[in-house]
Amino acid sequence: MQDEKAFIEELLNPKMQNEAFRKLLQLYQKPLYNHIRNMVLNHDDVDDVLQNTFVKIFQNLKNFKGDSKLFSWIYRIATNEALTFMQQRSKKQGISNEEIQQKTLNNLETDVWFDGNEIQLKLQKAIAILPDKQQLVFKMKYFEELKYEQIAEITETSVGALKASYFHAVKKIEVFLKSN
Repeated sequence: MQDEKAFIEELLNPKMQNEAFRKLLQLYQKPLYNHIRNMVLNHDDVDDVLQNTFVKIFQNLKNFKGDSKLFSWIYRIATNEALTFMQQRSKKQGISNEEIQQKTLNNLETDVWFDGNEIQLKLQKAIAILPDKQQLVFKMKYFEELKYEQIAEITETSVGALKASYFHAVKKIEVFLKSN
């Protein structure tokens, strides 16, 4: 991508804003969809969260201070939107986030947007038993192949803590897969 500072200036310039935001959408729509999909799992819900994410990005661009990379800032917004969505959904339904995840996993088999096989479904079930932080770190590292430094910027967590979370997640997943 072109110089990030210049791109941000385009995004903030009313005369160039529409075209710059179209570029932003082209760059980030698919990776953010995949990022949110790894967390939310349901295609229709992902579309809603993705739309909310881009609205928040657009509304808050003027507040972007440049303390982190634009990529990290955008992913942090997407992550927070997905987490908020899942919390609100569990509150509305009056059940825990874990129960909602279990329901969603059970529906994955019939989800036309899920193109995984039996092994991938088993992996998703193993991931679902992890604590939220370990799930997030595992998904970002394993599925999205993000570097620890990128995940650290997005989650505002130290690299050491992320490595420990990932290590523990992998061990728990191995145990689950061996016993199921």
